[in-house]
Amino acid sequence: MITTNTYPNLPDPVVQPEFYDSVTVKRGVAWVIDAALILALVIPIVVMTLFIALWFLPLLFFVVGFIYRVATITGRSATWGMRIMSIEFRDSRGEHFDFSQAFMHTLGYTVSMSVFPLQLISIAMMVLTERGQGLTDMLLGTVAINRRA
Repeated sequence: MITTNTYPNLPDPVVQPEFYDSVTVKRGVAWVIDAALILALVIPIVVMTLFIALWFLPLLFFVVGFIYRVATITGRSATWGMRIMSIEFRDSRGEHFDFSQAFMHTLGYTVSMSVFPLQLISIAMMVLTERGQGLTDMLLGTVAINRRA
């Protein structure tokens, strides 16, 4: 059997599986942490607007979450939840994300979370692919890996 390395600048999951060990589970836990952090950012906004923001709560969550994800992923290729779980994103060159990559990844994530079948496909892909890539990762050629020590 001949295998080709689709991403020659990234760790190979066969040769270096430690980079991909438990990443899917860690991404799930990181998502819960990030959701809690976004909620912690939204609550003061709701209070400061004298609860008027409750009328726009889904939009507020969307905007705050989008800004949070782009800002934190641009900083060190990981949201705060991902940093706590010791994982990070890498592009197809094996480098950290820049602003445009963070923006595009967040946009893809937001679209896949907004369309339920895409969300299910993305989760299934994270579980079934050798690098644990979701739909957005596959489209952009990115991966989440365990942070290098």
